[in-house]
Formats: sequence, structure tokens, C-alpha cells
Amino acid sequence: QKQLVESGGGSVPPGGSLRLSCLVSGDTLTNYCMAWFRQAPGKEREGVAGINGVGTARVIESLKARFAISRDNAKNTLYLQIYSLTPEDTAMYYCAADTTCDIWNWSGGYHYWGQGTQVTVSS
Repeated sequence: QKQLVESGGGSVPPGGSLRLSCLVSGDTLTNYCMAWFRQAPGKEREGVAGINGVGTARVIESLKARFAISRDNAKNTLYLQIYSLTPEDTAMYYCAADTTCDIWNWSGGYHYWGQGTQVTVSS
């Protein structure tokens, strides 16, 4: 059974950094297109970064300077590194996966989801 388990969230002051992790079990990470989404209270879920099976990575333009997506195939783990956090980054962060690669930042294109990890940025 495929499972995605996120970790690494927490409460940090503005300007801090976090690295979120998403451990994939039950299958090999490279078989999937994967992405990080986030959802703040009262807002729609938005895709922030994605990576396909061969490792081509994308980050939405507005976050490129501060967000980086990567993966460790040996650990079957997806990462999201976030620098210079702002209160606007406060959200639940989810990783998602699917064997077919649709529009990478469209949540409807992903069949498998983790439970989320909360990121709170506050002084």
C-alpha cells in the first residue's frame, strides 16, 4: 500500500528556514510525478513545487527565490526546502504523487496524498 508521510513542519519566526520531508512507502519514488501543495485557512490549495520521475523540478515563479524541491532516491524521500519564511507561508503543506504526469500544479492530477505538515510563521 502506497503511503506518503510528511514531516518537518513547525513554528518558526519570520526569516527562518525549514526543510519538509515526504517519505514514500510501498513503491519507488521515481515511478511518480510528485509535488508539494499548500493550503492556508480560507484559501484554495495551491501547488508550490513539483518534480517528475526523471528529476525535472519546477517551482512557481513567485516562490522560486525561496523554495526548492528535491528528492533522495535512495531514501525514497521528497523534500521541500523553504528559506526566508514569511507569515504568508503559514499553511498546511501536503505532498502528492501520481503515476501519470498531468499539469504539475493541478491538485486534481494527483491520486495519492499525505496527511500534511503544518508550517506556522510568526514572531
